[in-house]
Amino acid sequence: MIYLDYQATTPLAPEVFDAMAPLLRDQFANPHSAHRAGRAAAAQVEVAREEITGLLPPDGRLVFTSGATEALNIAIQGAPTGDIVTIATEHAAVLDTVEAMRRQERRVTILPVGPDGIVDLDAARAAIRPGVALVAAMLVNNEIGVIQPVAMLADLAHQAGALFLCDAVQGYGRVAIPDACDIIAISAHKIHGPKGIGALWLRESVRPAPLLHGGGQEGGVRSGTLSPALCAGFGVAARLMRDRAEADRIHVESLAALAQTLFSGWTLNGSATARYPGNLNLRQEGIDGAQLLSYCRNIAFSLGSACASGSGRPSHVLRALGLTERQARGSVRIGFGRYTTPDELERAAKALNEAAAAQAAPR
Repeated sequence: MIYLDYQATTPLAPEVFDAMAPLLRDQFANPHSAHRAGRAAAAQVEVAREEITGLLPPDGRLVFTSGATEALNIAIQGAPTGDIVTIATEHAAVLDTVEAMRRQERRVTILPVGPDGIVDLDAARAAIRPGVALVAAMLVNNEIGVIQPVAMLADLAHQAGALFLCDAVQGYGRVAIPDACDIIAISAHKIHGPKGIGALWLRESVRPAPLLHGGGQEGGVRSGTLSPALCAGFGVAARLMRDRAEADRIHVESLAALAQTLFSGWTLNGSATARYPGNLNLRQEGIDGAQLLSYCRNIAFSLGSACASGSGRPSHVLRALGLTERQARGSVRIGFGRYTTPDELERAAKALNEAAAAQAAPR
């Protein structure tokens, strides 16, 4: 199997597994217990917290969650009362949550994007005004890899007296996160860490209302017993993202350059410049992505967000770019990263190109 679905999840780093194993097998104490074993487990959690915050702006605190979806729900549902502004290409964890807020009579504005996937800044300036409580925007889009001007959006939010929430799940450790953010959501399994853990970074002055009530863990923002193993794995993954940042960047950029040649017969969806190079969303006339996925069973790639896989609906992100339903259904997402080899990319491209040509051939 050739794995080219890095936006859905990343392979677990061997160093992460090695750090987690003892905490699962031997050092299993509850990190909220007062005895020596509990304090030792808590120390592991705090080491991880420090590693993770090293890739985030200063002057904030980190709250561990079960993943980015929970982090985003805390940020949105726990925000001060007022209007909410977000973007049409956001992840379902944002769009579905703000829709739930709309049903609770919160006013919600969904900003359009251009054909390049970048938010319409004129529309943003018109919508982000006094009375808005929260502006939410994704740093790197999970489907098309486009990088939004989050620093500009954060400035607009602050001018209106609103908080700015950044969904940095795809960008954390790869793309600089502006210091202007007030709230940041991240996830371990997107950076070669374990599934089942994410985090919410909060500027010191930001105090969202909790969703979960119980033991008051995580400063009262998120009650529930933490897993030291998951926290430690997240911490090691974050450290590796920092230590390997330059090597990873060079590797991904070289793969992206190779992919540009290998997939020269395809059209890139979204901006060709304002983007993370490890995410290529491509389309070709005359093909159906679902059929291509079925045909190329030894290649793991995607038709869009893994969270919407199997829904039968064309990507809301691609439709927001102005693509027709046919064009959206003829698009595929190729994601690569640290452990992808040039040979794997070449073999995958050969299979995908052959399958696309056979599907598009006159019958």
